[in-house]
Parts: sequence; structure tokens; C-alpha cells
Amino acid sequence: MKRFISLFLVVLMVFSFSACGSKAPSTTASKTPDSTKPVTLKIANYAILEKGYEQFWTKTKKDFETKYPNITIEWVTAPYGDILNQVINMAGGGNKVDLLFGEMIWIPTLVDAGLAVPVKDILSPEFVNDYYQNILDAHSVDGKAYGIPLYVSASMLFYNKNLFKQAGLDPEAPPKTYDEMLVMAEKLSKLKTPDGNKVYAFGQPTASVSVVGSSLTSMVSNFGGQVMDKDGKLSVDNDGFKNAMNMLKLLNDKGYNPQNSKPKDLRNLFALGQLAMYYDQSWGFNGVSSINPEAKNFTASAMPLSGGSGSGKTTLQSHTFVMMDNGAANKDAVKKFVEYVITPDVLNSYIKDITPAYPAKKSMEKMDGVVNNPILKGALKSTEVAIATPLIPKLNDFNLELCTLAQGITVKGKPVQQAIDDFKTAAKGILGK
Repeated sequence: MKRFISLFLVVLMVFSFSACGSKAPSTTASKTPDSTKPVTLKIANYAILEKGYEQFWTKTKKDFETKYPNITIEWVTAPYGDILNQVINMAGGGNKVDLLFGEMIWIPTLVDAGLAVPVKDILSPEFVNDYYQNILDAHSVDGKAYGIPLYVSASMLFYNKNLFKQAGLDPEAPPKTYDEMLVMAEKLSKLKTPDGNKVYAFGQPTASVSVVGSSLTSMVSNFGGQVMDKDGKLSVDNDGFKNAMNMLKLLNDKGYNPQNSKPKDLRNLFALGQLAMYYDQSWGFNGVSSINPEAKNFTASAMPLSGGSGSGKTTLQSHTFVMMDNGAANKDAVKKFVEYVITPDVLNSYIKDITPAYPAKKSMEKMDGVVNNPILKGALKSTEVAIATPLIPKLNDFNLELCTLAQGITVKGKPVQQAIDDFKTAAKGILGK
């Protein structure tokens, strides 16, 4: 009886509000942003300054603003190596961006700075749940995903089919192991370009850039080793780590690997026909094709090499969005933009024609730009052997110290064990463990 009376009173209350031309109070109405109120969305994006990407992002901005006329996108730009510091410095001055497009390895720095917001705090459950769980885990700090990737890639092998032919090698049979690579490299290193320039056989970047540290970690994984354990603790006392460093020394001693190179340096050499094989993320091909549009005719990909007792495992990388909190209206605009961009309709042509990459979401795995992409064909299963790097707070500093280790072996000529010992001392200072 009491339940009936209570229900009757609720109905009567609602009726009374209606009769008076009023609405029943809502606990959520005040939290719903006004979809007609003008919003300016500040998006930090280094790619606007890069030839291969600018056209896509300009079109995306125009199309998004047409769909959501109350939202205006304001690009915040800086070169790749400067954009992260610019975002942090801007926030320190009270001018926080709403969204950053960048590398997944930047996530812990932004979390540590108190800027990144967990993806589930902004994006819809349906959108987030479409991601492969291991992908979300790879973008997580302390169990929470702080980055939402547009696409992913392993550190994979690119090779020049024309140079393989010139060296008497089968362009449809790339190496599967480091031993096979060395046999091929001996032949490839004897080649010259038509204008007499040296052809480097194999490229592994070693310059002081954080992403190069991730590439070196991938090389260690190729040999079955590790640099950190799953808890982010230093773990280099293993055969795989030492074997990878010995291989780096061998590549340098034989003159196969260009010294102190950044990924963009290797892309330039590859585009010009001066590099036969090199490690890169899939989207590195955009840098190659921007230099030489004909590169699509001689470029092929292959699975990561295996070495020692390793099985050719590699590390996962991504281009990701990291979201920040500038209030309810801006968070709602961020949600709309992210969920607009990361869809097959927007990204299929991007992956097909601009940046080859692998999907991070289930709904995108059958995209034509992925399954029928000739650049991705040889390494389609590379993400299946990719493992996540722990996103520790000082990952950037740690990666740079790995670069110092590589340069110690290659440029300074340190004995491998001495270089490793020096690295361990420095790394323990960074990790505090």
C-alpha cells in the first residue's frame, strides 16, 4: 500500500509540473553542454608542419567544422621534437590545449605533468570498447588508458626490391633472421648508386631521440631480451640484451649502418636508394614517399628479424590522441572530434594513400586501406608479435639513455660490456631502482 501511495505521489508531481508549464527537475540536465554554444578546440599537432600530413589534417578540420558549426579548431603547432615541451609549457602558463596528437611514448610525461585525462572520462563506452584490449593496455598508466590511438605499428623491416635485384637477391624473399640479413648485407654493401654514392645495407637508428630508444628496445626484443620488466624495473642482465648490442657493434664495424641516424635520416637515404633495409614504424613510409613518390614501386615490408634465441618479437608504437580537461563544453567537443576522426570513413583513405598503418579497433580491421595495402603486405602479422613498453614516468629520459648506450658502442667505440655497465648506472639513477 505504501509503495502504491509513493508511486501515486511521483505521478502526481510530474503531472503538476506539466500542468504548470514546468519540467520535472533533472539530475543530469545541468551537466549536458549546450551543443549550440561556440567552442574553440585547441589541438596540438606537429603533423600540420609536415608535407605528407598537412593536407589530410586541413581537410579533416574543414569537414569537422562543417558537421559541427559551433566548434572551431585552433591548431597549436611546433616541430615534432618541440611539440611536447610546448604543450607542457603552455599549460604552465595557464593556456592548456584540449587535445594532443602524438606518440604513445609521450603519454607518461603528460600523465606525470597532470595534464592527461583517462579516455573513459571523455569518450563513450561504445567507442572505447571497440578497441582491442591489449591495445588499450599498452596505452595505460596504473591500469587506466590515457591515450586513444588512431592506429598502431610494430617496428618492422622495410627493404628496397630494386637493390635486392641488383645484388642478385630474390626481392620476394627478404631475410627472416639477423644471420640471413648479414649474408645479404655483405652483397648489398658492395652496391653504389648511379651517381657513385655508397649504399648502406641495414639501418637501425641510434641518434638521441626518444623514439629511437623505443626502436632499440624493439631490437632487444628481436633477440628475446628485455630492457625493463613488466613493472618498469631495469632488466638488462639477459643474453638478448647483450646480443642486440653486439649486433649493433657488428653492423657499425662493417659499415652497414649509418652512424648516429634519426628515423628521418634513414627515410631520406632509403628514398634516395642509398639504404637497402631499415627498421621503422609503418607510417615512416610517408616520409619516404614525400621525398620520392616513386618509392612505392620499390618498397616492400617484412616481419621483424629474429636473432639468437629470440623469435623476432618487437615493440608496439602508435600515433595517439591524448585528451585534456578544459571544462564540460570543451570535453564534449573533444569527444566529438576524436570519435569523428577515428572511423573507417575518415582513416581508410589516410592509411591507404598517406600513412600505412594497422588498425587499433575491431571495426577497422577489414578496411581496404589495410588488407589491400601493398606496403603493409609483408608485415601484416607484425603487430601480433608486438609487446607493450611499460609507460613509466621518466620513459623519455630512459629512452635517451638507451641512445647514449648505442652511440657509446658505435660512435665512441666503447667495448659493449663497458657501455652496458655505464648504461646500467645511468638508468638506475633515472628509475631510482
